[in-house]
Parts: sequence; C-alpha cells; structure tokens
Amino acid sequence: MGQMTKEPAVDEPPPQYEGIPPSVEVGPTPPAKRVLDVAVCTIAVSILWPIFAIAAILIKMDSRGPVMVQQKRVGLGGKEFGFYKFRTMVHREKQEDVGDRLPTGDLTKRILSPKGRPRNATAAGWALRKTTVDELPQLLNVIEGDMSLVGPRPDIPAIVEHWPPEFRQRHLVRPGMTGLAQVNGRSDLTHHQKVRYDLKYVQNHPFARDLKILVRTVALVFSKKGAR
Repeated sequence: MGQMTKEPAVDEPPPQYEGIPPSVEVGPTPPAKRVLDVAVCTIAVSILWPIFAIAAILIKMDSRGPVMVQQKRVGLGGKEFGFYKFRTMVHREKQEDVGDRLPTGDLTKRILSPKGRPRNATAAGWALRKTTVDELPQLLNVIEGDMSLVGPRPDIPAIVEHWPPEFRQRHLVRPGMTGLAQVNGRSDLTHHQKVRYDLKYVQNHPFARDLKILVRTVALVFSKKGAR
C-alpha cells in the first residue's frame, strides 16, 4: 500500500482584536441591583431637580429648540430604546451627522469622539457637556428600566451597525449611565479599548465593582477629563 500523505496543519487565523473573545460568559447580576438603581435614581431626581431647572432655562435662553432630546440607542439584547439627554447641539430637523464617530477603519486606533468642542454645540450645550449635566436625564432611563446606573454606555444604531459581531456582546447586560470604560478613559479611548473594558464588565459585575465605578465617576465628573 502506498503511504498516505499527511494533510498540512492549518493554523487558526489570529483574532482581529486582541482581548475580545468570540464568546463571552456573562457573570451573575446581583438580584438587588434593579431595586438599588430605582431607589438611588428616584432620590437623585428629587434632589437634583434645581439643576434640571437651571439647565432647562440656559438651553431655552441660548438657542431655539427643545430642552431635551430623545435619541435611539441600543440596549439590552440589542433592543433599541429612547435615550434622554439635555439638548446641547443647534436644533435641526435632520438627525446630527455622526460620520466622524463611526467605527470605521482600524478600531484599535479610531478614538470614540474627536477632541475639542463639537462643531454644532451651542454655548450652553458645551458647558453642559463639559460638566456632564447633559447626561442627568438618563436617571429617568434608569427608573424606566432601559438602563442601569452602571453598565456599558449605550451607542446609537449607526455605530453598532459598523461593529464586528463580537463587539455586540456588550449588549448581554443592561447599559449604564457610567461604566468601566468611562472611568478608564471616557471619550479618549479607542473603540477597541472601550469594548474590551465593556466585556470585562459583562463577565464580572458584582456590587463591589459597581460601587468603585460610581466613586471613580464622581471624581471624573469634577475633573472634566474626557468630557466632550
């Protein structure tokens, strides 16, 4: 009999994005997390309503348009929901252009948001963005159940559409007002870095980690680092 020819070994192609596995195991979510989210956010709204009122007055005095906007974002399980923010941009009927934030090209180099003031930001809006006051309406998203205090920050559908499938595993947990990526670089991160942090959170998110993220978020807000 002739000797059988051995098939050459086929090397597995290396992953395109280091540290992002094709399948992530979701860590357990503390049963009381939802109760704590609702309680904390309800108290926060009752305390911070004067800031809501001041922000609304500044926005109306500065430019025409609504005080708050509701954007489409992608949340738990890939489901879209209405995401609340104070309006910080010049009001237009057409949706804002997000071309400069789309995750195209090499996502290990593409940062989440260009540095500097957005070209369509109003004066009042830029102040709200730098102080993160524009994000306060998301307390209502948490109360409604679309978001949590801590979790991966939800993105707009146009951005999610450009992600490779393994990036979308961040939707395996409820999105948050702040998260592991936010306290480790915020808008200065690349898309790759952001998703790596998000998937680390998906895999492990006990109360202790949430508490540390919340404490670091407070310090980050006062520093204004990465806010834009």
